[in-house]
Amino acid sequence: MGSDLEERVRAAFRDKLQLLKIPGKEDDFLPSACHLLEKRRELAEVERALSAKKEEFQMKMEELHGRRQELEHKERQFKEAVLKFDKFLKENDAKQKRALCRATEEQRQASQRGPEAERLRQEITRLQGVKETLQQRLSAHKAFPEYLRKVLETSEQFREIPELIDRFQTLMSTQASLAQRELVAREAVEEARARLQRYVEESSNQILQQNNQVAELQSRLDEIRTRVLEGESNWICIQNTAANKTLELGQIKLATLNLFQMVAKHRAVPADVPVDDTAAQLEAVQQCIVDLTDILADFRKGEPTYIPQPELKAASHSEPEPS
Repeated sequence: MGSDLEERVRAAFRDKLQLLKIPGKEDDFLPSACHLLEKRRELAEVERALSAKKEEFQMKMEELHGRRQELEHKERQFKEAVLKFDKFLKENDAKQKRALCRATEEQRQASQRGPEAERLRQEITRLQGVKETLQQRLSAHKAFPEYLRKVLETSEQFREIPELIDRFQTLMSTQASLAQRELVAREAVEEARARLQRYVEESSNQILQQNNQVAELQSRLDEIRTRVLEGESNWICIQNTAANKTLELGQIKLATLNLFQMVAKHRAVPADVPVDDTAAQLEAVQQCIVDLTDILADFRKGEPTYIPQPELKAASHSEPEPS
């Protein structure tokens, strides 16, 4: 029924779309396009409403199906109960007839036997009490057959009371089976939930281990960074020391070159020594100082009075130690 209603709505909307006039110009197309969008929106709303109605109808059908199954199950049970009750009544009537026959026979024989007749009268009294009890039970249970007949009158599915009772018993059996399936499903859900809990715990432990490893690696990284910073600091210090040493060496070489040039200017020293050969320059300066020292010693032997020589003294003080 829901599919027929949906098809009718779609067909009506399709007919309305076919009746729409397609504009010939672009300016006339905009209102029609807006109208088409509006119709599409209305169609979407109708489809949503239709889907909601279909879901509601499906839920009602499922509920009715469940109630029908439950009623059929109860009907089968009731049918079985009525059959059993009818069987019980028939057996009871048969017993009652047999008891009456036996009582009649015993009454006949009671005329011949006195003590036996008294016993039989007591048995008859007891059986009459049982009969009254059974009649009361029969009167009390008469409402059930009448109810079953009314159910058969209102229902077109069943023709006889045994069919109704069979259907009721089937519904009861189905209910028990569904209850068993539900129990199995619940146990499966509990087992799946336990597995999920174990998986979550294992995942949490793995995540914790990974976090610990990350923290350890981060600590190692910080330590390595600290070492790198220390190494870079030491390297900078080494570079600064090397620069200072290089500067000092350059100053020494420059001073040595100045001394050599002074010596070469005032003394007859060969000037073919390379500029970067500091050792040869120092040797030449040293040789010049030795010569000057010898000359000064010879001069002091002949002249007791000491005459200082500023240039040589200054040169001797600025002379670095030979490398």
